[in-house]
Amino acid sequence: MARAWQHPFLNVFRYFRVDEWKRSAKEGDVAVVTDKTLKGAVYRIRGSVSAANYIQLPKTSTQSLGLTGRYLYVLFRPLPSKHFVIHLDVSTEDGQVIRVSFSNLFKEFKSTATWLQFPFILEAGTLQRGLVGLAAAGPRWTCLQLDLQDILLVYLNRRYHHLKGIRLCASLLVRNLYTSDLCFQPAVTGTQGTKLPLTPMPREMAFPVPKGESWHDRYIHVRFPSDRLKVPSELTQESRSPPEAVLLGPGPVASSKAVRNSVSPVVQMLGPTASGQAPWAPRPFREVSLTREHPEASSGDGPSVKAPKPFPKVSLSRGRSEASNTEGPLEPWAQAEASDVHTAAAGTHVLTHESAEMEESAQVPVALEDAGSCKRFLPDPVLRLKGVIGFGGHSTRQAVWTADGAAVVYPCHSVIIVLLVDTREQRFFLGHTDKVSALALDGGSSLLASAQAGAPSMMRLWDFQTGGCLSLFRSPMHAVCSLSFADRGALLCGVGKDRHGRTMVVAWGTGQVGLGGKVVVLAKALTDCDIQAFRVACFDETRMASCGQGSVLLWRLRGGVLRSCPVDLGENHVLYFTDLAFKQAQDGCQETSATMLFVCSRSGHVLEIDCQRVVVKCARRLLPARTPGGPRPQKQTFSSGPGIAISSLSVSPAVCAVGSEDGYLRLWPLDFSSVLLEAEHEGPVSSVCVSPDGLRVLSTTSSGYLGFLDTPSRVYRVLARSHTAPVLALATEQRRGQLATVSQDRTIRIWDLATLQQLYDFTSSEEAPCAVAFHPTRPTLFCGFSSGAVRSFSLEAAEALVEHKCHRGAVTGLIATPDGRLLFSACCQGSLAQYSCADPQCRILRVAADVVCPDAPARPSALAVSGDGCLLAFVGPSRHTVTVMGSASLDELLRVGVGTLDPASGRLDSAVAVCFGPVALGHLLVSTSSNRVVVLDAASGHIVRELPGVHPGPCPSLAVSEDACFLLMAAGRAVKVWDYVTKASPGPQVYIGHSEPVQAVTFSPDQHQVLSAGDAIFLWDILATTESEQSFPGGPPACEAGPGTGQLEDAESRAGGLPQEPVPKPSPASPPRLDICARPPKGGDGHLPAYPQRQTAAAASEGCRWLQRERAVQHGLEAGHRLLCLHMWPPGGGGRPALWRPAALAWPPCGDLHAGPQPQCPGLLLFSSFRLVSGCNTGRLRLWAVGAVSDLRRRKGSGARSSSVLMERELVLDGAVVSASFDDSVDMGIVGTTAGTLWFVSWAEGTSTRLISGHRSKVNEVVFSPGESHCATCSEDGSVRVWSLASMELVIQFQVLNQSCLCLAWSPPCCGRPKQQRLAAGYGDGSLRIFSVSRTAMELKMHPHTAALTAVAFSTDGQTVLSGDKDGLVAVSHPCTGMTFRVLSDHQSAPISTIDVTRKECGDLGVEGTDLWLAASGDQRVSVWASNWLRNRCELVDWLSFPTPAATETQGQLPPSLAAFCPWDGALLMYVGPGVYKEVIIYNLCQKQVVEKIPLPFFAMSLSLSLGTRLLAIGFAECMLRLVDCATGTTQDFAGHDNAVHLCRFTPSARLLFTAACNEILVWEVASG
Repeated sequence: MARAWQHPFLNVFRYFRVDEWKRSAKEGDVAVVTDKTLKGAVYRIRGSVSAANYIQLPKTSTQSLGLTGRYLYVLFRPLPSKHFVIHLDVSTEDGQVIRVSFSNLFKEFKSTATWLQFPFILEAGTLQRGLVGLAAAGPRWTCLQLDLQDILLVYLNRRYHHLKGIRLCASLLVRNLYTSDLCFQPAVTGTQGTKLPLTPMPREMAFPVPKGESWHDRYIHVRFPSDRLKVPSELTQESRSPPEAVLLGPGPVASSKAVRNSVSPVVQMLGPTASGQAPWAPRPFREVSLTREHPEASSGDGPSVKAPKPFPKVSLSRGRSEASNTEGPLEPWAQAEASDVHTAAAGTHVLTHESAEMEESAQVPVALEDAGSCKRFLPDPVLRLKGVIGFGGHSTRQAVWTADGAAVVYPCHSVIIVLLVDTREQRFFLGHTDKVSALALDGGSSLLASAQAGAPSMMRLWDFQTGGCLSLFRSPMHAVCSLSFADRGALLCGVGKDRHGRTMVVAWGTGQVGLGGKVVVLAKALTDCDIQAFRVACFDETRMASCGQGSVLLWRLRGGVLRSCPVDLGENHVLYFTDLAFKQAQDGCQETSATMLFVCSRSGHVLEIDCQRVVVKCARRLLPARTPGGPRPQKQTFSSGPGIAISSLSVSPAVCAVGSEDGYLRLWPLDFSSVLLEAEHEGPVSSVCVSPDGLRVLSTTSSGYLGFLDTPSRVYRVLARSHTAPVLALATEQRRGQLATVSQDRTIRIWDLATLQQLYDFTSSEEAPCAVAFHPTRPTLFCGFSSGAVRSFSLEAAEALVEHKCHRGAVTGLIATPDGRLLFSACCQGSLAQYSCADPQCRILRVAADVVCPDAPARPSALAVSGDGCLLAFVGPSRHTVTVMGSASLDELLRVGVGTLDPASGRLDSAVAVCFGPVALGHLLVSTSSNRVVVLDAASGHIVRELPGVHPGPCPSLAVSEDACFLLMAAGRAVKVWDYVTKASPGPQVYIGHSEPVQAVTFSPDQHQVLSAGDAIFLWDILATTESEQSFPGGPPACEAGPGTGQLEDAESRAGGLPQEPVPKPSPASPPRLDICARPPKGGDGHLPAYPQRQTAAAASEGCRWLQRERAVQHGLEAGHRLLCLHMWPPGGGGRPALWRPAALAWPPCGDLHAGPQPQCPGLLLFSSFRLVSGCNTGRLRLWAVGAVSDLRRRKGSGARSSSVLMERELVLDGAVVSASFDDSVDMGIVGTTAGTLWFVSWAEGTSTRLISGHRSKVNEVVFSPGESHCATCSEDGSVRVWSLASMELVIQFQVLNQSCLCLAWSPPCCGRPKQQRLAAGYGDGSLRIFSVSRTAMELKMHPHTAALTAVAFSTDGQTVLSGDKDGLVAVSHPCTGMTFRVLSDHQSAPISTIDVTRKECGDLGVEGTDLWLAASGDQRVSVWASNWLRNRCELVDWLSFPTPAATETQGQLPPSLAAFCPWDGALLMYVGPGVYKEVIIYNLCQKQVVEKIPLPFFAMSLSLSLGTRLLAIGFAECMLRLVDCATGTTQDFAGHDNAVHLCRFTPSARLLFTAACNEILVWEVASG
């Protein structure tokens, strides 16, 4: 409720005494005139520029009206043929200020997080073209009633608090403004108000109505958003709301999520003969009751009698409408289109119709039967920003640490990113509409300030912890270049330029923002000095310092005034100063030395200034480390000669970090005596920042690099890389999960989609890359250049393979077919080239001239290939036509003209981009220059549907998801997502964040994410849950056979989108002979053995082949017939399983299993009781209902196919289905997959439950978490699996395709980060991958070896990884950066079999080190090392060699050489391996001799030692396990495996023992005592 003094309403003009202009302001042509209609004084605001002629309340933007009324009533009249603007600044309960604007100048609805723009378009049937949007010749006085509470709730999901400010801009007449909590009815008189439950308009607010006239004949009432109040019938006939007050469009829904719909007030101004219509409007309620009026009877020349008739009831849910029409069809003018908008919206209008002729044009093409389908476009929003690849934009100098040093804050164009350096997780601050030019974070990481480029500069103050925007305000400066917070966040200072180009310094008070207060300007100052850097002092929040060309100024804020004092620089006044930093006090104490200021310059000088005495205490000059042609000298500190061009510096209590233009980051002591540490970058360093703990130094470069130097480990870690210019095109690769981009910075970059890290980059200095494409199956990248060259690059060798120069102009399009056989390129001269990519050295097949539209810009959607690779589409030969060719022959199949006349521009429409839909639909999408997207039938060229007005500008890139659910398009600086399934689309969801136009959009290879590229690369998560196999639109449900086969075939053809190929008929002369078995053989596994691949001559002649490795099935018997399930498919990959009668294999088959447009290859089929279960190689398990055999025999052709075999259920399992067993009714059963998993399947419940999980190949390693809660295993199937030790259930699985995982290690508890757990896995291709267990993601992939890895281990602190390969090399790498800094080749030529690490002070061994580790190789040698990796020290302690036995003793294959440190005695190590005797050798490192030998019955294959129980576990190839008690010397043997026990591992507590033989793992419980 409003405050008491504002109730029941408040006259705004009277309360703020607008006529005195003391509490309000006017600008431009504002005058008081007398209006004849109202017969009173009104304010006239006119002028050619609306922004320069206005009335503003209150007088300054820092003040607030404080009006809490829910409704705002604006009594105004637009001036004829002029534009007007009304701005409202509304404050929310959380302190956010939202601007709400209404204007007939706006062409469409726009929205950001802080600004809503509603078009108020006045349309007249008699207006000339081009005048739409201007006020009509005779506009009437209007009562604009705005529900501020609902506007914020519906469009931004925020709660209204109060009205802060109002600005009324030219050109209009305004009588007054009123606020109230009451909803007044302007057309209701006081007498009517007493009889009806309505609140009449107070006399003071009411418009005068002459006696005998109607209120609606003279005035207009617009309510927005309108309420759902029903006007009673008795009121309708006396004072009905005419079309002026009709509010069209479906109502938005107030929910817990922001729902923003294409909804706005619509004002129709109809002629006197038009029929009236009762008002209805959008409101945030679940049900909206609508009424309309229509003539019931008419008598001669008397007036027509009208009565209300109810509209269909409309249930609104989450911004979507479900309409159930109980009173007949919905009137066309009442049909509406909804639009979900996120951060921005499209299509919302405030319309005023001046003629009844406009009624028909207001129709929205939404069919009633499609209303329910809107529910498919869920959730809302459907996209969520996951990651951003990019850095900088406006400047690369803006990057700061958080207070705890765990994250880095930096801008990426208009987005502010918070990056956690350890986990690489990103958090975003969204809201800026232009590039971020400056940012600052206070000392406690509670407030974040940011400013955006552009004049005037808009600034935001954020709550850093929650990400909410606390305040949005306009800076007095036109451009802000630097911001600095006081340590406690109560003071913010900024530097920039004013409108005249003068340097300005502004101080804001921000202490009350978190308490609901406002940002207040404390002081402003102008200076003639140049300012490059500005800082608030850490020892006194009222003191600041700045530096620039030839000046260093000390500032002070006192009494609301900013004053500066120049420092006497003496001979240094000619220097160009670039950065400054205050000296940090030790341990937080305020020392005198803390008032020291360090200033750096481009000439290499560093000045130390005493801020108390305002003098230069010391001046030093830093010189480069090397002299040309000479040896590497020691750093000097002050001398003549060329110095280091310093761009930035940062100071901690101990060191000073300096970044220079030579690309070096250097750490100096505060006396600058010598360089402590340096790191070289690929480009000039633009900024440096020392973390609060002083252990990490953040650095940025002008080439788009962001990283930090970890000083204790001396490791530099790159956090982000970025293109330095807009991205032109992108391409994705499925097998490796990679992304390729080309940019105007003349680089080609390859990114890892999982980690968003750059993998490769290719630079071309002479020519610019324009287009890019991946080869679908090989690690090859194709790129087109501005010179017309097309080159292929090998991603494995990182080199160019071949170059073709068949084009004369810049390449505009590049695309490969899905099977990788063909590649196509187009150039700006109109030529089209076709390449064969069957081998790595691709060759040109043919070049066609004047085929593609010439002079077309390079676009990702310039060329399009259908999903089956058969069709190629492009814009050409002119911009008004689209051509479809056969991809193999380049024969023209279709040419579609899109050159219709565009009424808006008077020009012919032209095609901009093309895109194919899924193959089953057969759609071709074309975006045009008239802002349309036309969906064509790719076979006939007929228009299937059309999306008009998708965006004010043409869309350069389109993409349709593989399941045909979503249409993605680049729309200016936004990404729009349409519901592609619904024929009458409810409108798009719009996502902003890019500060420049989006050049390319696409779906990720797995269809779970969306990629958009422009100024940066955005990765969006798709939140919708896609079905396992989408049922495409247009497909009718399965039904009984119709009257004729031909009709059924036509229906089937339409359902699939393309005609289905008939199943070839086997030749009767030579039918295939098959062995049939009715039940499994004895000792079988539940299904028949696999048959070898067979193919008859007849089948080959028909272009068909039998299923490879056909798995026989158990057949059901019915009426004396047996059914055999086979599968045939043409070489192209299409086909369906068919049912055959084995008694006579003749055409046609009994039934055809049609599963949709994407058939799969079944690997197992079971049939019983008219139900068929099929399992395919993609993991899909399907249940089919099969008609009786007698029925199948009666039916012919497609009749049997379409109605006798129907799919009932489908489940997706984790691998290819290889075995199954079901009960007699096929209701439940057990299914096995190639992933080593057994599933329990219940068709009744439609569920699959995992029973047993396991590896399908040999298990190579078992490791345990430090807390012994989980264990991890790796296998030759390429998987790394994490299991819960409590339940023995699979928790996480990391899968690498086509690689074997040979070794595995679990990181120890990291210092300071006990919850951060990692797995290091070594693979057969020499790669080492680091997986995060907590985040279930791969963190890093590196290649420290060229051969297969055989052993891996972490150092005791977890900061180093040791890995060994089959060539005998041991590599030492950093798991955080992927850098390999040491390689040991002492074991070269023999594979490393074991690496073991233990924590031990090595002083008793005569060496220095904190870790003791060993490596054992296959040549029976063991090396022992002492290391301290933080100091980069590693020394050999001991070298052991053991004799090799004769080959006859080991049956020709040597057992492995295994060694391990004794956990209960650090001086001992144990060794087993091939030798003269079968024994365990115990060696003492201190005594340098063997101290004990334990005999064994066989050569050992595996070894493990426990700490607490002093047990030794040994596995043998003879399927036996032996436990040796080293304390008592007793042994015990165990059997249980049926293969060699090649692995045994004790858990850390020795309670359990894991043993592995091939792919089986046994878990033993170790009894104590």
